[in-house]
Amino acid sequence: MPGTMKAAVFARPGRIELREKPVPEVGPLDALLRVTTTTICGTDVHILKGEYPVAEGLTIGHEPVGVIERLGSAVKGYREGQRAIAGAITPSGHSNACLCGFCSQDGAGTAHGWKPSGGWKFGNTIDGCQADYVLVPDAMANLAPVPEGLSDEQVLMCPDIMSTGLVGAESGHVRIGDAVAVFAQGPIGLCATGGAKLMGATTIIAVDRVPERLEMARRLGADHVVDFSRENPVEAIRRLTDGRGVDVAIEALGTQGTFEAALRVLRPGGTLSSLGVYSGDLRIPLDAFAAGLGDHRIITSLCPGGKERMRRLMEVIAGGRLDLKPLVTHRFPLDRIEEAYDLFSHQRDGVLKVAITP
Repeated sequence: MPGTMKAAVFARPGRIELREKPVPEVGPLDALLRVTTTTICGTDVHILKGEYPVAEGLTIGHEPVGVIERLGSAVKGYREGQRAIAGAITPSGHSNACLCGFCSQDGAGTAHGWKPSGGWKFGNTIDGCQADYVLVPDAMANLAPVPEGLSDEQVLMCPDIMSTGLVGAESGHVRIGDAVAVFAQGPIGLCATGGAKLMGATTIIAVDRVPERLEMARRLGADHVVDFSRENPVEAIRRLTDGRGVDVAIEALGTQGTFEAALRVLRPGGTLSSLGVYSGDLRIPLDAFAAGLGDHRIITSLCPGGKERMRRLMEVIAGGRLDLKPLVTHRFPLDRIEEAYDLFSHQRDGVLKVAITP
């Protein structure tokens, strides 16, 4: 094994740079994954801008596809050289949050207080995967072998974007025959649109302003698209549902405007399923909330992780139920990751997701 590796690290707000770091040492329950493909997430951009605090020198990234390089002495059921992915959320499997069924919040509750999203460790509390190698903790709970015949880019969305988007539909309890509105058709919103289709929704309305994203939404299952730069999305959705409103509105951007619009298009008793990461306090308008008397349900979800979740998502891909490979619009080697961040953070050239190859 080489002594050092290349890694994209958080240097300071506004600066992520490529550095040499030691290759991680493998503990008994860990696995060392040689990264073959990874990507940049919108959350990484929040880190880059200093909007989400992480330690200086931390390796960024939480969406790894790779090959098992080395296994810890206590890890069973895998072999070195095996292709595998790990979710952005890497639960231990034995915390209070895990045993309560919320693996994404693993480690959130401690004697020192409560920290949300405790299961998100890669690129948050431990070194992430925009590097030559990444150390996967609790490997037997988190490593999922990649089925034969699936390429890196086919499964690249599974660790985060696909899992997050689909849980928006799952947490919203989308049912056969439902009307669903999905606000914002970035990668997560597009996966939420695909998830609503998988769950049985028959009227899916995708909201965005970028023509390429609206076209992609149609490919993934949207029955109607609304360009919010041309018309009021609330009025358009009310018209498309004959004034009834939608059963489920999925918010996939994380702004006051999209949250409020999602609330305003709900039918009485409808569900707002929120996936956005909000950078400030939210306001709930009295009229849209029906003064608290509308039987509405507001639910938030964090990307589900763990190997069983990853296995199921890859089965969806292998079964041809959802094709997310077209979401990869740009490709960069790890040596050019700073250039990739510049492109992705400024949303130039029709970028949806970039594939990074060490």
